[in-house]
Amino acid sequence: MPFDNLSSKLQGAFKQLRSKGKLTEKDVKAALREVRLALLEADVNFKVVKDFISKVEERALGHEVLESLTPGQQVIKIVNEELIELMGSTQSKITYASKGITVIMVVGLQGAGKTTTTAKLASLIKSQGKRPLLVAGDIYRPAAIKQLQVVGEQAKVPVFTMPDVKNVTKIAEAGMKHAEENNNNVVIIDTAGRLHVDEELMDELTSIKKAVVPQEILLVVDAMTGQDAVNVAKNFDEQLGIDGVVMTKLDGDTRGGAALSVRAVTQKPIKFIGMGEKLNDLQAFHPDRMASRILGMGDVLTLIEKAEESIDEEKARQLESKLRKAEFDFNDFLDQMQQVKKMGPLGDLMNMVPGLNTPQFKDVEIDEKQMDYVEAIILSMTPEERANPAILNVSRKQRIAKGSGRGIQEVNRLIKQFNQMQKMMKQFSGMAKGKKGRFNLPFM
Repeated sequence: MPFDNLSSKLQGAFKQLRSKGKLTEKDVKAALREVRLALLEADVNFKVVKDFISKVEERALGHEVLESLTPGQQVIKIVNEELIELMGSTQSKITYASKGITVIMVVGLQGAGKTTTTAKLASLIKSQGKRPLLVAGDIYRPAAIKQLQVVGEQAKVPVFTMPDVKNVTKIAEAGMKHAEENNNNVVIIDTAGRLHVDEELMDELTSIKKAVVPQEILLVVDAMTGQDAVNVAKNFDEQLGIDGVVMTKLDGDTRGGAALSVRAVTQKPIKFIGMGEKLNDLQAFHPDRMASRILGMGDVLTLIEKAEESIDEEKARQLESKLRKAEFDFNDFLDQMQQVKKMGPLGDLMNMVPGLNTPQFKDVEIDEKQMDYVEAIILSMTPEERANPAILNVSRKQRIAKGSGRGIQEVNRLIKQFNQMQKMMKQFSGMAKGKKGRFNLPFM
């Protein structure tokens, strides 16, 4: 998980502060020493760390903390505010043209996940009601055009290609014309990358920039390369001029130094972060939410957004009606579980819940396979058994165990848990019938 190590160390440093009723200057400096070490170990740029600690220390040693009734909380509040400022204060969105076609150039080095990110970006933009067109501008890497076509098809976004043309600027211009003729209002150009920043690469990108005049030049960098990602961002910005950064593979980077450094070094915002391989794993970057997660305060807003994206409103209404009537069955159980799975890995969701992104929960193992086992058991039931679990006798349970490849004990345990849940639903239903007004469940 991103920032895991940093988050644990910062929370450890602040634990001592919370336990003290009054803080001395010595207490604050000792805690900030731990913060400094944690940031450096997270591979945050040295100058960025120095400036960050200086700002926090100046505020933390003032009257607002040392004379506060809750000094420990005040220091954490200051660190939170400075982390938000460090990462860009507010969410930075895509700039769209006021009229005509919006052009977005996606640039970066080979291996950063540029082509996949281009398709993810197109999928995200399409979900906002736009009509994007992908332009295959990487004519050098073998199978790059085919890869864009494959991911473009998955995103249900058209891809413009000219495989026999070796001039990328001409391809970009032809893509613009194609967009005009086919009523596309966003053109996203996937450009070629290199293993390092060189003159030939920059000349080509500059030529495309002059020809199509993009509203956005987005640089894709690999978070797992740490300070190399920051240096790449600095070089691209100095030579080409970028409008924002897309940081990929952040889900695999436990340090997070690049995410905390890149904006401070380049003064260009992180606009999106890649948190997985699926098309919907590209997320808008919110500095305030990320700072909250780093400090173990969770990220409720992102959790709500994920729920809204994944949970079918009509099904939710039907479920509420069934709960009112105590008609909840295994079909409903399976449907709810599948909708939760759409929201992403349970470990990621736990990190968004305030209080669960703390050191004491760090070593809690969440076995995602258990959900698959439960799903296999339910799918091995007949439609009649799912709708009416009361008919599940010994022979039926044995057949279900054999069909799902699980033990009879697991089948019995699931049915027992379900029966307990159903009993609880009936109790809630009975309570609701005895009251006037709207029916409200505690967890709805």
